[in-house]
Amino acid sequence: MENILSLPSDIWQMIDTFVLSLFQPWRMYQVAILLGIFVASHLLSLLLHPRLDAWMRGLEGLRAAQLRVLISVVRRTRGLLYVIIVWVVYLAMQEMTWPSRSFLIGQFAAISTAWTFVAIIARIIRNPMMRRLFRYGLWAYITAEILGATDNIIQILDSAAISLGDFRLSLLIILKGLTSLFILLTVVRWLTALISRRLQPMEEISPSVKVLTEKFVRLGLYTLAIVIALQSVGFDLTSITVLSGAIGLGIGFGMQKVVSNLVSGIILLLDKSIKPGDVISVGDTFGWITGLGARYVSVVTREGKEHLIPNEDLITGQVINWTFSSNLVRLDIPFGVSYDSDPHLVREIAKEAAGTVKRIVKVPLPQCHIVGFGDSSIDLKLRFWIRDPSAGLTNVRGDTYLALWDAFKEHGIDIPFPRRDVTLLKTP
Repeated sequence: MENILSLPSDIWQMIDTFVLSLFQPWRMYQVAILLGIFVASHLLSLLLHPRLDAWMRGLEGLRAAQLRVLISVVRRTRGLLYVIIVWVVYLAMQEMTWPSRSFLIGQFAAISTAWTFVAIIARIIRNPMMRRLFRYGLWAYITAEILGATDNIIQILDSAAISLGDFRLSLLIILKGLTSLFILLTVVRWLTALISRRLQPMEEISPSVKVLTEKFVRLGLYTLAIVIALQSVGFDLTSITVLSGAIGLGIGFGMQKVVSNLVSGIILLLDKSIKPGDVISVGDTFGWITGLGARYVSVVTREGKEHLIPNEDLITGQVINWTFSSNLVRLDIPFGVSYDSDPHLVREIAKEAAGTVKRIVKVPLPQCHIVGFGDSSIDLKLRFWIRDPSAGLTNVRGDTYLALWDAFKEHGIDIPFPRRDVTLLKTP
């Protein structure tokens, strides 16, 4: 514990020694040169950046990764100019004067070069947190390596430790574990993305099996990454068994719903009752499934609202899956015509009108039936089928009603409506 408390003073002593060395006369003018180079690179970047930005916007056909790297390069115009100028000045001073009089400039040239290229390469990593960890971690390591302070920093970090029985935990071990975990998680993310891309084109595998495979692979790889990272720092995994009882107790009392939704999600994937792309109705929610999560199912309605329905509700409640075994969905359109109309002709006209609507399939053929004789109309029902319920039901019903309206107007068929006669009586 005393080593940990003395850690800030040790680091401060290293920084103090480095700062005091800058005030030596033969280094002061090098600091002034570095500041002058920074001002020059800043002014040049103000002139070049708008032109480079306009040139980049005119490029076409670039992939997303290429575009991210290019944007990163353009945004770091000042850093690249600084690297170029500082190396030119350093090489010129190496030829014109003693090497010791350009030693500091050479170190800053190497550091600025490494920092700039690390920042550009880091843009390949999409996750913001992982990108920051990669950038700042590599910056710190490269800077310490160039300044020759790596051994001292390792010694300081290793001395800051606490002992827990036979296990010794130091800041160096923690740093190594975090570095290993970062590298392993990056590899796992790349592997899971690769597996997902390979699974998507396989038509012989159902969507639900694809999702289940991706989740199991992701869970297994992440678990393996954490285990390897813990073992790399000498952590005894057998001690984790002590926590199993507490974890089980916590699950039993506080995580019943979470575990229930997780198990329900696995059941939904295994029995293939719902899958991404299915059109379902749950209560008042009607829409298509866009994703299956560990805790919920994402359902997007025609209004663009995204409902997150817990997996447990889909297991225990009633769900209407419009596309469970087939994408074919039947719709009925009720309407009525006047008693002056020929019902045989009306049926044929209605079926022909339904055939003009694009989304109505030709097989099975649309059918029209008389369902009753109303007070003022012959009641009929037009029945037809569609294969794309995810595109909406109200719109296809509206198109069908318009087709019936146009067809009835063309053939002089009246659509009756209730009428009321009012007689005004004169009072004596």
